[in-house]
Amino acid sequence: MTDRPRALIIVNATSSGPKRLTEWLEEEGVEPVLVNGEDGLPEQLDGFSGLVMLGGGLMPDAYETAPWLHTERKLTQQAIDDDVPTLGICLGGQIIADVAGGEVRENYGPPERGSVEITPTADGSADPVLQHLGAKAPMIQHHQDMITQLPPAATLLATSELIENQAFRIGQHVRGLQFHPEASAENVRGWNAESLAEKGVDHAALVVQADADYDANTAASRALVGAFAAEIREAAKR
Repeated sequence: MTDRPRALIIVNATSSGPKRLTEWLEEEGVEPVLVNGEDGLPEQLDGFSGLVMLGGGLMPDAYETAPWLHTERKLTQQAIDDDVPTLGICLGGQIIADVAGGEVRENYGPPERGSVEITPTADGSADPVLQHLGAKAPMIQHHQDMITQLPPAATLLATSELIENQAFRIGQHVRGLQFHPEASAENVRGWNAESLAEKGVDHAALVVQADADYDANTAASRALVGAFAAEIREAAKR
């Protein structure tokens, strides 16, 4: 038994797990509860003070491939309605955008791979979580599906050179991220070099850049997760 607040972490694909996120949450006094979507998800967020939805290489409505998305979308709506501290990462952020009335398009827009500079907007610089990116920070990206339109109720928090909608917030505590604060240069090193080469991407160059950005990436990611954990601890007191 524990008196620490609990955060539900939804794993949408085994290849896109929580990585260093769980360790950081534990260090911040939050108990991460990992659940694989394919094993079934809880129907409600009762008992959880936070929600994290990870990536998975799926579209937000890929029900035939991932039938648990029906439940994940219901949990997302509950998080929005109750303003539960939430981080939707990559697919997770796209689910938030789609559920709340935005638009996500498959295989659309410029792909971003490797370490990418993320720049907060004015609202992002004032946001308790995204402000920890500072003026800009390198974050790991590996996607091509794109949030092309934010929900009407969303506030844009961060952009990059190629992608406008890198981070957004609904209410005070529900945030969607296109980038991966849980990932690092170590994860880039494990990407499939042959597959990337077929797309004209130099894997070795991605690794070199991610290694060079490792310290800045880790500092910003750790601070971001720490601020998110603080919101979970505060929510547990409500």
